[in-house]
Amino acid sequence: MDFKNTMWNKDTYIEFINYLISIKDHKYKYFNNKIINTKYLMLGIKIPILKKIAKEIRKGDYKSFLNIITDDYYELVMIKGLVIASIKEINELNKYFDNYISLIDNWALCDIFCSSLKIVNKNKDYFKDIIVYLIKTKKEYYVRVGLVLLLDYYVEEKYLDDIFKIINMIDSDYYYVNMAIVWLLCECFIKYQDITLKYLENNNLNKFTINKCISKIKDSYRVSREMKEYINKFKK
Repeated sequence: MDFKNTMWNKDTYIEFINYLISIKDHKYKYFNNKIINTKYLMLGIKIPILKKIAKEIRKGDYKSFLNIITDDYYELVMIKGLVIASIKEINELNKYFDNYISLIDNWALCDIFCSSLKIVNKNKDYFKDIIVYLIKTKKEYYVRVGLVLLLDYYVEEKYLDDIFKIINMIDSDYYYVNMAIVWLLCECFIKYQDITLKYLENNNLNKFTINKCISKIKDSYRVSREMKEYINKFKK
């Protein structure tokens, strides 16, 4: 299909669905089903292919596409997120942002959407408020989106205090929330060891999160053996 020049309507959307079905990969579907827990039916189409499709759709009448797209398949939700993430105007993005976040039910939809949301780079103050809003909802994947946005775009010295304050707002038993905190703190520690160490010395993280964080830091070749031994003192 020529996604760039497609006029989206009921007939072309059905054609689009049939095209996706025609390129599904059973082996990849089997692999994905083992690592991704989702309520959506999965076809089995690799991420680079979905990204290429979304890029072409974005070049054309993407608004009509977003108005007609359904969530019948995991891949459709992924493509929708990729198209939305590529929108370059905040006001336009806001028309779709909340609705899309509500569709996310697994780490892959979350993380790929966040990593594609390059608009954050030029609007960090604006999105910092969005991140706080997402954290305050206490909804599992809203919170993870907020944390992964911090991981992807905010691990800079000037944002470290904000990152630590936001982490301190979270009291969650959700595995994928706590693992996002782990990866975020590990990245902060590797890049800004002294500052992050001060946070870890006075953290209020739950047992799983702090212990997993220490474990991941110790896996890094960028942390000295002496420091790896020292941070064992923070285990709970």
